[in-house]
Amino acid sequence: MLKRIVAIGFIFVCTAVAWMILGSTVFYRSYDSDASLRRSVASIWGAPQEQAPPTASYDRWTPRTVVTVEEGKTVKRTSEQKETIALPLERSTIDVRLDLDHRRKGLLWYSTYKVAFGGQYGFRNTTDREQLATFVLNFPAAQAIYDDLAFTVDGAPLEVTNQKTSASGTARVPPGKTAVLRVSYRSQGLDSWRYNLGGEVAQVRNFLLKVATNFKGIDFPGNTLSPSEKRETAGGWELAWNYTNLVSGFQIGVTMPEKLQPGPLAGRISFFAPVSLFFFFFLMLVITTLRGIELHPVNYFFLAAAFFSFHLLLAYLADQISIHAAFVICSAVSIFLVVSYLRLVTGLRFAAVEAGLAQLIYLVLFSYAFFFKGLTGLVITIGSILTLFVVMQMTGRIRWSEKFGAPGA
Repeated sequence: MLKRIVAIGFIFVCTAVAWMILGSTVFYRSYDSDASLRRSVASIWGAPQEQAPPTASYDRWTPRTVVTVEEGKTVKRTSEQKETIALPLERSTIDVRLDLDHRRKGLLWYSTYKVAFGGQYGFRNTTDREQLATFVLNFPAAQAIYDDLAFTVDGAPLEVTNQKTSASGTARVPPGKTAVLRVSYRSQGLDSWRYNLGGEVAQVRNFLLKVATNFKGIDFPGNTLSPSEKRETAGGWELAWNYTNLVSGFQIGVTMPEKLQPGPLAGRISFFAPVSLFFFFFLMLVITTLRGIELHPVNYFFLAAAFFSFHLLLAYLADQISIHAAFVICSAVSIFLVVSYLRLVTGLRFAAVEAGLAQLIYLVLFSYAFFFKGLTGLVITIGSILTLFVVMQMTGRIRWSEKFGAPGA
């Protein structure tokens, strides 16, 4: 009996080492290519976006006198110096629509989205003269596309000058009046969308930003402001940031929810596999001891190989089809291998009931717990405690000294 346990332990250790190698390989395939794949997705779809408020300014020329000494004589020269004066931003009303549309590359899903942006900004001319103001909108990302770009002041479209990172136009603002700049566009981004209030520490007045999403799993990046209001809709959320007079160094942002990642999930399941095999071997050893069924260490070797086939097939099938479909196929293949093999060794009843049910619990269900982020440890702990209870009840009357000392055991 003791020699058999030692042989089974050796098989378990060898299989665990194979799982460690497989898990490391899966993580390497997933994350080693992540940087290049992310650049590829950004070049095709768009990069993370951070929109800043537009600016309005006018040029003021002031006389400047320069005094120099030439050949012992004092010479005065007068010139004009240009000074750029910013028009104060008095109110901002912004509407944003975020539509999540995940894209897959290799073993990873990327959180890509479409954004529809529309904003109204009030700039006040505080002087007693009409000013020719230049309105500038900096694009939220250089690596992106901007469709249906609209640029109007008080309803009149501006002749827009597009540069690599910004769009600008000029319009006359009467003295003491407020010019309303309206900008809108449709674009695409990756991972997160942010709104920069205007600097490291910015002041905003009469500010309202509304964001509508088509996804439920909203999250906010670190060092960002929480919404003042939020309302759940049928397909997502409606969020609002409303401030009368705010001074803050934080931004406003929304992080796109991540989809279940096939590569990292397969890697984590592979690293956990020795625990599943340990419970399976432990239960098989107890049941065969109680039932008087003889399983040779070679039989345990083939059972371990059938377990390993689940993770090996999952690692290379997950990047071809849906992770859920791959999981079902791999589970069916592994259970079929175990049941079809043990029916030849012990008979159909033990293979289909005891062994098949144990594999369903400790391989399939324990592995499926990794699909539920944050609950994996709890599910496995409950399963382990229940297993301990059942085995203790089953073996409470066994005289283990007799079992380990029995000749030919």
